Amino acid sequence: DSEGGLYVCMNTFLGFGREHIERHYRKTGQCVYLHLKRHVIEKVPGASGGALPKRRNAKLFLDLEISSDLNSDDFEYEDEAKLIIFPDHYEISLPNIEELPALVTIACDALLSAKSPYRKQEPDSWEEELQASKHAKTLVQLDNGVRIPPSGWKCSKCDLRENLWLNLTDGSVLCGKWFFDGSGGNGHAMEHYKETGYPLAVKLGTITPDGADVYSFDEEEPVLDPHIAKHLAHFGIDMLQMQVTENGLRDNDLKPRVSEWEVIQEAGVKLKPMYGPGYTGMKNLGNSCYLNAVMQAIFSIPEFQRAYVGNLPRIFDYSPLDPTQDFNTQMAKLGHGLLSGQYSKPPMKSELIEQVMKEEHKPQHNGISPRMFKAFISKGHPEFSSNRQQDAQEFFLHLINLVERNPVGSENPSDVFRFLVEERTQCCQSRKVRYTERVDYIMQLPVAMEAATNKDELIAYELKRREAEAARRPLPELVRAKIPFRACLQAFSEPSNVEDFWSSALQAKSAGVKTSRFASFPEYLVVQIKKFTFGLDWIPKKLDVSIDMPDFLDISHLRARGLQPGEEELPDIAPPIVIPDDPKVDEIRLLYFRKSFLVALDIDESSVMQLAEMGFPLEACRKAVYYTGNLGAEVAFNWIIAHMEEPDFAEPLVTPAFGEVASSGAAALGAVGLDNQPPEEMVAIIISMGFQRNLAIQALKATNNNLERALEWIFSHPDPEEESDPALDTVDMENNANANILAETGSEGPRIKDGPGRYELFGFISHMGTSTMSGHYVCHLRKEGRWVIYNDLRVCASERPPKDLGYIYFYHRIPS
Repeated sequence: DSEGGLYVCMNTFLGFGREHIERHYRKTGQCVYLHLKRHVIEKVPGASGGALPKRRNAKLFLDLEISSDLNSDDFEYEDEAKLIIFPDHYEISLPNIEELPALVTIACDALLSAKSPYRKQEPDSWEEELQASKHAKTLVQLDNGVRIPPSGWKCSKCDLRENLWLNLTDGSVLCGKWFFDGSGGNGHAMEHYKETGYPLAVKLGTITPDGADVYSFDEEEPVLDPHIAKHLAHFGIDMLQMQVTENGLRDNDLKPRVSEWEVIQEAGVKLKPMYGPGYTGMKNLGNSCYLNAVMQAIFSIPEFQRAYVGNLPRIFDYSPLDPTQDFNTQMAKLGHGLLSGQYSKPPMKSELIEQVMKEEHKPQHNGISPRMFKAFISKGHPEFSSNRQQDAQEFFLHLINLVERNPVGSENPSDVFRFLVEERTQCCQSRKVRYTERVDYIMQLPVAMEAATNKDELIAYELKRREAEAARRPLPELVRAKIPFRACLQAFSEPSNVEDFWSSALQAKSAGVKTSRFASFPEYLVVQIKKFTFGLDWIPKKLDVSIDMPDFLDISHLRARGLQPGEEELPDIAPPIVIPDDPKVDEIRLLYFRKSFLVALDIDESSVMQLAEMGFPLEACRKAVYYTGNLGAEVAFNWIIAHMEEPDFAEPLVTPAFGEVASSGAAALGAVGLDNQPPEEMVAIIISMGFQRNLAIQALKATNNNLERALEWIFSHPDPEEESDPALDTVDMENNANANILAETGSEGPRIKDGPGRYELFGFISHMGTSTMSGHYVCHLRKEGRWVIYNDLRVCASERPPKDLGYIYFYHRIPS
């Protein structure tokens, strides 16, 4: 009621206008109401023209949405709150803790600080607060009888069933454009606007009782629609009955999505909040739950606690003049916030009453806001610096990469994750083998869908789902594939075909197979379930499966054995380099010989966009096209597949000058330094000049991967001595597994903590949604003998940890 304000019943928390409040009192007998009223003070000078800054109203109603015909950008307000006691209409102005019982005071404070439905949906999801659309109040809706079903949606102009937008004027359901939010689409929603001029559309799958994602084609930005409930009801959509699926791609499968969200977040179960050191929540900064989940797991590990929180005084004493730009300072600050317990204290009644006395009426929330940490750690990164959702596994590798680059003290905490992988490649025709080693931090476990134990149920469910979708009926209850963990482990250990394998024994292409084994076992084993894949249409999708992940894991049988008796090694002969008949490539080779500078190729943006539409990060696509010499999307796609597991896969493309040391461009050239192997692109360049592969590698290692100096080194060392690879000279730890030996190969080799391959589960990160670029992440950790759920700011004792639905699992070694 714009004149009489809003009356809120303090028993039911229902709101009423002035003309309805008496009737509600007579009908229910409820006698205590909170009266909220807004008074216009003055028009802000220069508000429309922007000449003078508008004073921000920080009083009671900052987070309340109250109907008003006045433009809030052009006026200042004074807000008033009173308690009304019926039947005598006795008024008590707020704040007032002297005349009120503590329970009433606390209830009033909670109500005044509560967010409205439109602002409850995390205002930080956009860099700027969304504004109400200028079309919302006067939007004309056609009375054409269109009714939108609760599921089974499809674009009316193509066959797409995701990223669908409902036009609020005529009810058309059309697909969006891929670049609006990272989703796939053919742009039919925009075409429809250009043809009709109908300005507003709401994204299907985002409608909840709290609001929805609305886009204004005319204003060219996401907007708020204060009348969204009325506009949706015109097409038969009841907001109160809708549930959110996610903010990205949608598979039109409402029940499974709701079920997954409820199970992983343990919804419907009264969870006991946890307080104290190690039980501190983290605020979601706008789809930053991937960061929150990973950092909670990281700082549950003693080595990271010692490195950053244990060294906090020294780190702070030696921090640079601008500590906001220092990785170790930010890590220490975040770790202290999570582990000190200062920001995780149980609420006390006296503290809540004191909050009522404060002018802003905003209680102090537990938990920390990692805003400064996120700003630094994502600086310059095209994906992590945005407010879009990201892949927790990619962020974990990005974090490890930063830890490697910023040593703190003598102990490198990332050593606990590092292990060596032995890859055995065999030529199927000659039967000869090659053994190589590489550094890794994550064990990626494939999902063995063919081993599902409930295949009959899955087939029956799929038939029912298709029938319901075709008939536009409610979908059946989800049947999730149940996959035995042993089947996934077996799939990991089985040989895989090597695409486009060139046999040095045959000097020709041949069939080849590759097998991976652990050359060392890490102190902490991180296991990623490869749930995300591509469909036949190249649309990223998620395998909704249940895997019986064990509490105790023994992978000792996956220990690498090296060259076995009777095996013959493949000759160390590099494959021939096929140089395309391209003047530009010849020009680049000529410039290499002249040792002047690196000519940057003009990146083929059409190939970049083809790859980006497949769901790969934009910067990774640019690098793929660049490093494959603009030979087309297919060749660049192969580069992506070969490099997508690298920590800096999605970092921006860096093209250093020819004579530069590769330190700044190392990340863009292929994870330099982690396994002491020069970037393959540099090796290929030197080989293309006619030199042997081993000589190219030796020259690049001797010159810190400087291409110009490597060529000079080759010409000054006509007969170089054979140099062994430090990564391959690690001591055989098989006989010393129980000793948990730290094998350090010096500054040129990786530090490896080896030991037995027996582990115990202590944490896991779960994902809800159909894409890593959307949805929500939650972390579960085992502490003090029980499981705890970390859901952003909410930290509670877990009652039913969904260990079978996790995405990333954390195991620690069991001491012998």
